[in-house]
Amino acid sequence: MTTTSAASGPSRARKVLSALSFRQASALWVLVVIIVVFSITIPETFLSPRVWSSLLDTNTVVTITAIGLVIPLAAGAFNLAVGAQVGFASMFVAWMLVPAGMPLSIALPATVLVGALIGLVAGVLIVYAHIDSFIATLGISSLLAAAVTLLSGGRQILDMPRELSDFGAGRVFGLTYAFIVMLVLAVIAWYVLERTPLGRRIYATGGNIEAARLSGVRVGAVVIGSLVACGVLTSVSGILITARLTNADPTIGPGYLLPAFTAAFLGATQFRGGRFNIWGTVLSVYVLALGVKGLQLSGAPSWISDVFNGVALLVAVGLASAARLGGRRSLLDRLRRRHAVRESPEAGTIQPPSSSGGRVEQRVHG
Repeated sequence: MTTTSAASGPSRARKVLSALSFRQASALWVLVVIIVVFSITIPETFLSPRVWSSLLDTNTVVTITAIGLVIPLAAGAFNLAVGAQVGFASMFVAWMLVPAGMPLSIALPATVLVGALIGLVAGVLIVYAHIDSFIATLGISSLLAAAVTLLSGGRQILDMPRELSDFGAGRVFGLTYAFIVMLVLAVIAWYVLERTPLGRRIYATGGNIEAARLSGVRVGAVVIGSLVACGVLTSVSGILITARLTNADPTIGPGYLLPAFTAAFLGATQFRGGRFNIWGTVLSVYVLALGVKGLQLSGAPSWISDVFNGVALLVAVGLASAARLGGRRSLLDRLRRRHAVRESPEAGTIQPPSSSGGRVEQRVHG
């Protein structure tokens, strides 16, 4: 028992160190660097509790949007309409509440339902009309922009109901309701993707759609369902941004596209070795937001956030691609080692194999 416990101790320690290595959790180390640098250079403003509280609140919409985006990305579909979906949901709920005069009990579920319907349409176009996900969602984004202009007339919708604005400003233990909603949605999305058969089917579809289909996965339903889930989450984002701002602005949606993609791809390099995941995405949102906030507090120009997110997206895509390539290489290396060395059944010695290992390698490459 003592030997077993002693062996398991170092094993756990190695796992923890591996999980916290720069390769697996680079965003954590970048976060530490950001905090140290700006705490030294601008401590009066950067370390203000008001700044950190505002940072948690103002990035909840980006985080929920990025979480929604992770689901179709994990299934192998790109959704370039996420920003437009957020903007449309924001405008649609405001239009339902003010010009149409609907109560919250109708406007909120209707907005989420419409968001799901938008995701359904995108999924059907991709799966049954065989339109590439880039093109299908880009076309939907354009249609949603037109719908926003139609609903708003190019102007803001003001005078939101008191109940909605109270929710947008409400806090529990110093945390806004929106932040709590984000945490709940993140936990649900994480559990579905990482702990359920449905999540395994989503990752299988995104990893190799033909292999998933041959394994019995209904890949078409998975892709459509992932886009429907994304539509639901982006609708929640739109509702929350309207509640927080107490108005709906027709220009607000597209600005969420780049931060959401940047966080999703940077998050894929965290914890899961090149696989899109929820907690890596959440961490990435706040690392990027903290970096932008520090630069802004240092007196950087307003356009620095676009530069920061653009460069981060390019780096994140490169790192995610390298991580996935490294995962495939490590699999091949394991297969090579497995068939390059075998144990002799007579003497228990290690002997080189026959030429069958070459045939295995060829089959892997094939």
